[in-house]
Amino acid sequence: MKDLDQILQGLTVEKVMGAGNTPVPAIQFDSGKVKPGHLFVAIRGTQADGHDYIQDAILNGARIIVCEKLPKSKQQGVVYVKVENTSELLGRMVCNFFDHPSSKLKLIGITGTNGKTTTATLLYRLFKNLGFKTGLISTIKNYIHNIASETTYTTPDTIQINSLLNEMLKQGCEYCFIEVSSHALSQNRTAGLQFAGGIFTNLSHDHLDYHRNFHEYLKTKQKFFDELDTKAFALTNADDRNGKIVIQNTKAWTKTYAMKTLADFKCKVIESHFDGMFLNIDNTELWTRFVGEFNAYNILAVYATAMLLDQGQVEILKNLSNLKSVPGRFEILKLKGGITAIVDYAHTPDALTNVLRTINQVRQKNQLLITVVGAGGDRDKTKRPLMAKIAVEKSDKLILTSDNPRTEDQDRIFADMLKGVERKYNSKVIMINNRREAIKTACLMAQKDDIILVAGKGHESYQEINGVKYHFDDKEVIKEME
Repeated sequence: MKDLDQILQGLTVEKVMGAGNTPVPAIQFDSGKVKPGHLFVAIRGTQADGHDYIQDAILNGARIIVCEKLPKSKQQGVVYVKVENTSELLGRMVCNFFDHPSSKLKLIGITGTNGKTTTATLLYRLFKNLGFKTGLISTIKNYIHNIASETTYTTPDTIQINSLLNEMLKQGCEYCFIEVSSHALSQNRTAGLQFAGGIFTNLSHDHLDYHRNFHEYLKTKQKFFDELDTKAFALTNADDRNGKIVIQNTKAWTKTYAMKTLADFKCKVIESHFDGMFLNIDNTELWTRFVGEFNAYNILAVYATAMLLDQGQVEILKNLSNLKSVPGRFEILKLKGGITAIVDYAHTPDALTNVLRTINQVRQKNQLLITVVGAGGDRDKTKRPLMAKIAVEKSDKLILTSDNPRTEDQDRIFADMLKGVERKYNSKVIMINNRREAIKTACLMAQKDDIILVAGKGHESYQEINGVKYHFDDKEVIKEME
């Protein structure tokens, strides 16, 4: 428990109304979670304005209100704190409340369009194998050393992040690897955190339903590196055209990794098969259980990060060769008749291109490729025709299906996707609304040694339709066909 003065320490406050340096048992920005004595922060969100729920928070027991606009009527016994930007200050208040746990371990953030989950998860596994107690905050699961917990967002809210970091410290963790999404950066979820390093993977078309344009999306990613301090490192992908842009204003010391250009850390793919790749990393050869150039970048980023964190090269490479793929990321399942099914989270044009390019580089001439893919509803519509165009051009058969249609009509999503399919490819395309039936159809169509790619949902174990989440797992459906 902290008192109000401790929570506001070092922060700019415009006005405090009400008496007493009140003790605070918890900070909340959701009025429904407020309990007696809590401090409530009114945040202006994209869907709702927390200022409209100040009275609800007080009725639930809030005794301190932090807001940008003071309510017209003040409740007796309640302290009101007026600030310029509650979203920005929330993270810093929470860091003060938890005694800045991010400064007491090495927190490494990974940002970019693709590769965040794989890079973060492999770093977590690597450092565990190297003998460190380690934490992970990611899309798939959060880990406090060996203890897993479910996650809702790629990057949790600032209260959850600091709570997780605080618990990691209690359990003796020395490192934590966290995915940092553009939504999180835009919403100041990482405000106040002290990062020991940041990694940029790549940047391509995504989230343009949320960010107004690609430039804004890029600037949001750049914000992460702008806020790193001089003690931190900034590791960037020099092969990505935005790799140097995101670090151009950073105060951190910078390092680069690449496969095609000059860089501090280099990698080359020597051989690639469905059961793994033979790589050369910094003039040392090793076998990995991963497939595809995009995964070579992820592994190189992991290697470079471990080197920057002063781990031994031999131990790093030895452990990298033993690491296995991340759930739902180019995950291979073998079916009867030598059929290979691949489940991947690819839900952006760039990610889908990478996965299909990898399959086409590895497969034999006699192996047909059947792709099952959809596009999410209530999300960026501009990428739908691109996804379909890429899938139909790089596959022998394409089954368009539902992803998470949410509240949008599936036929409208199909219509958007079909805009990317040239007439000459029409005979290659089948549309099956029901995702289960689409996957089963692909399995029935596949002949001996053929390849099926089921893209878009990866590790997800649900499908969201009309606001309801139903249990659905691509891998489970595929295994039913074994």
